[in-house]
Amino acid sequence: MSRDTREWAWEHSVSRGNARLVLLSIADRVPDEQCVAWASITSLMKRTNASRNAVRSALTALADSGELKVLGNLEGPQHSSVYRLPRAAAWLAKVTAARQADPDAYVEPPTKSDPVPELDEERLRKHGIWPKTGSESGPRRQNLTGSESDPSRQNLTPPRVGIRPPTGSEPDPQNRSEPKVNRRYSSSAATTLTSATDWEIDDESRSWAQEQGHLTRLGEQGLQGADAKWRQHRAAWNPRTTAAWAADWRTWIAREHNPTPGRPNLYALPGGTPAAKAGMTRAEAHTAALLAALDEPTGTE
Repeated sequence: MSRDTREWAWEHSVSRGNARLVLLSIADRVPDEQCVAWASITSLMKRTNASRNAVRSALTALADSGELKVLGNLEGPQHSSVYRLPRAAAWLAKVTAARQADPDAYVEPPTKSDPVPELDEERLRKHGIWPKTGSESGPRRQNLTGSESDPSRQNLTPPRVGIRPPTGSEPDPQNRSEPKVNRRYSSSAATTLTSATDWEIDDESRSWAQEQGHLTRLGEQGLQGADAKWRQHRAAWNPRTTAAWAADWRTWIAREHNPTPGRPNLYALPGGTPAAKAGMTRAEAHTAALLAALDEPTGTE
């Protein structure tokens, strides 16, 4: 029956944006022609990928348009809210009545004047929807478990409250793809710290370098040189998790310049000295490089 309700939402609803997504999410849960379904704010946030305020605003807009009604006297599993799509219920009743005699009969488009069928609350109980505890109708609800359960809303963490790392500590991202050399799948891997010197390149990082083209661009020798430079620059850093080192190593490799064979040495000196003398300033080293270039034979002498 959710298929017919979704079809009504797609074809006849005037909702837009987040309101349309919320309406379709609720319609997807409708079990019968009464067009009643339960859903929590949390589940609607996950289904629509929208914020809590956006979902609440969408529910208000749908209620104002008459396409959604909150059944405040009922509740679903985990005390979730219960909603009804009255215009969808009126449309389904209209289609059923028109096609009882002729299955192929043409049905006029829905209008706001189409009557909404009465709600049978007893039929809703088999779908996990019961009167709220303490209401005058019906016995105390049982702890039913349906085919689709909604996440518990008990003991929710208040906004901006949670487990925070100590001030100045590095974040600890999860990485379930590290090999055994980096304590893969270890229960203490998330809290085990190591130095950059002791960290070893895992298979995933090497595969990443190959897939991203860095291994082809740098070559095996260039990759090893870039790795050695990275370890030299990170040797003095505080220990981190293996996942943090892997992420930092990938960033370094991605920024590493491609070594150009035959590139002139800017610090070459006249007479074939390969590097600048100790104590030379940068200006003196550049001057020496220019003199070295002038001393090179051009073949026109």
